[in-house]
Amino acid sequence: MTSPEQLRARTKDFAIRIVRLFRSLPASSDAQVIGRQLLRSGTSVGANYRAVGRARSRAEFISKLGIVLEEADESVFWLEMLVETEIVKASKLEALLIEARELTAIFGAARHTSRKK
Repeated sequence: MTSPEQLRARTKDFAIRIVRLFRSLPASSDAQVIGRQLLRSGTSVGANYRAVGRARSRAEFISKLGIVLEEADESVFWLEMLVETEIVKASKLEALLIEARELTAIFGAARHTSRKK
């Protein structure tokens, strides 16, 4: 089980890795457009997860968790786009894609469990 503190650190680390990736992208317009989208969604995962901890009600908690899930899943999409458009080699993004998919699975399961209670 992953504690809230571990998830805060993990989502922040994910955001930092996304920022570093963005800085390394080529200057081409397609890379920059996709990169900016990834930068927004990838950094939003951690920022919105912090907001989950400040939820004032169960409904707000579930709603905020849903936003985190959406942003994590969107990050997966943009990472896949970078690979599939051959802007970045798959080997360079493999670990980051794994992390994005794991975060998506964690937040999906957490949201599902929270809704069932």
